[in-house]
Amino acid sequence: MGTEPAELRAEIGDLGLRYFRSGSGPTAIKLHHSTGNPGWMPVDEVLAEEFDLIVPDLPGYNQSDRPAWARSVRDIAVLTGHFIEALELEDVVLIGCGLGGWVAAELASMNNHAISHLIVSGAPGLKPNEGLIEDQIMMDWDEYVQLSFSSNEHYEQTYGPDAADVYKELWDYSREMTARLTWKPWMYNRSLEPLLSLVDTSALVVWGSDDRIVPQICGEQYKNALTGSKLEIVEGAGHCVEHEQPEIFRDLISSFVKN
Repeated sequence: MGTEPAELRAEIGDLGLRYFRSGSGPTAIKLHHSTGNPGWMPVDEVLAEEFDLIVPDLPGYNQSDRPAWARSVRDIAVLTGHFIEALELEDVVLIGCGLGGWVAAELASMNNHAISHLIVSGAPGLKPNEGLIEDQIMMDWDEYVQLSFSSNEHYEQTYGPDAADVYKELWDYSREMTARLTWKPWMYNRSLEPLLSLVDTSALVVWGSDDRIVPQICGEQYKNALTGSKLEIVEGAGHCVEHEQPEIFRDLISSFVKN
């Protein structure tokens, strides 16, 4: 096991953002799914073996203050950019998982020079050319989170057998914020795909072979939109690739950054 991460706060205007930080190496920021950030997770420990890892609660989630005015994922991306500036970070490896991947893509489209590498994993944000993005608002949170994994075994390994009770408040709070940001249109921004063609940041797209939340075709669309990017399909993983296959997830990112 590595060292216990520091739990810190940054001030972005009148908003306070909680974040964790640990590890050494190139600076990386990991942005969480729409289900929120349960804290410092096993995958974070794995990533911190290779990176100086920063894991924030996105604005409006968990213990970060909620911007009552925010009504789009792009709003959250703007605030995340100010978070990077507040910490005076450069050459950031930006890792976005699920909704966090959408935030990361929006931020990269703003020509953010602090980002050296962009990793988008299982992200919504683009309207699928085929199929639909799963509607998490219409089901119980534990049902939705289980659907995010390729198996119930992997789900329980990550969250424990009593996850529905332990994380209910977190998931309900996250769902409210997610609905504010992504309701119309549901889980995509029509402007994002054409803007991604202007991104010159090195980009890697990671998708689970068994993703039942965001169709794999969205990964292909991200790959095609981000010039020069590469799509990696992780076998035996669902929507939460980083939780189900943390070592593979880390190795893909580490190899991508080193090359």
